Amino acid sequence: MTRDRIDAFLSTYRSKRLLVIGDLMLDRFIWGNVSRISPEAPVPVVHVQRESSYPGGAANVARNLTPFTPHVSLMGLIGTDDFGSHLLQLLGTEGIDTGGILRDERTETIVKTRIVARHQQVCRVDRESPMALSPAQIEGLLARLEAQAPEIDAIILEDYGKGLLHQPAIESIVTLANRHGIVVTADPNPNNKLSWNKVTVLKPNRLEAFRMAGMPEPAPAANPLLDEPLLEVGRLLLERWDMAMLLITLGEHGMLLFDRSGPPRHVPARHREVFDVSGAGDTAVALLTLTLAAGGSPLEAVEISNLASGVVVGKLGTATLTPAELRESVPL
Repeated sequence: MTRDRIDAFLSTYRSKRLLVIGDLMLDRFIWGNVSRISPEAPVPVVHVQRESSYPGGAANVARNLTPFTPHVSLMGLIGTDDFGSHLLQLLGTEGIDTGGILRDERTETIVKTRIVARHQQVCRVDRESPMALSPAQIEGLLARLEAQAPEIDAIILEDYGKGLLHQPAIESIVTLANRHGIVVTADPNPNNKLSWNKVTVLKPNRLEAFRMAGMPEPAPAANPLLDEPLLEVGRLLLERWDMAMLLITLGEHGMLLFDRSGPPRHVPARHREVFDVSGAGDTAVALLTLTLAAGGSPLEAVEISNLASGVVVGKLGTATLTPAELRESVPL
């Protein structure tokens, strides 16, 4: 990957239209300092200095796309509570089309609050309850998707296992997308037992891939291309769900691409100081999908996804990256 090639993609990205469908969340951060232990319990006392909030879950995937294209829309479910209103406000500020987001008074907006002191996460407090779309809501979203399909270049299905995505909805979305020639990428959650048949690309991490294959995860080999259990899992999942591509992310070992054009290909990670892995997977699937929508080859999409993830893990919090940072991440 060269900077000239990145520049060509950056130019093409601007016209691409992407839709993200999945579990929406609000990520809150409470930043402070710790100077003593509580007399009430052996826990640190955090003196709050500031608070911040960001779109989380599938909303963070959409947020990762907005520096590269102004044509980003989102579908999902949130509550009618103040947290849901705040999430919509943040998304509007990012220029994301929220017309496909449903609000339901029976639903509690998912909120993850992280308390951070001196660059260390002290704890995380989650607010969530199981959610699911009613048959009428599913029908409405699919009708909206059918109407938008001619104007969509790619769809990202983002499953955090919170109940929004289920088998009938996924099958309807993928069938519609394939009929219109739309790229479909999926970021799965192995706790949600789903079939991802005929998606363009599935992007699990190593543990998720083994769990979806129903196999125990052994210790990784130093060279992923010599990791026979991992190679077997990749081949099995690629064939099981008749996908064009399978991308298994390997953390500090990079990414392993399976497709139908040849043997598996390994893209090593760029060595950077890691501050926070929160949202790195969101960045990876966003740039992977955007590059495929822009006409990039599978390997080019993986290389750019890998570069983008390497930038984001060097930042604290639910971070994104800019086009300039992506360009500068390419070695001269």
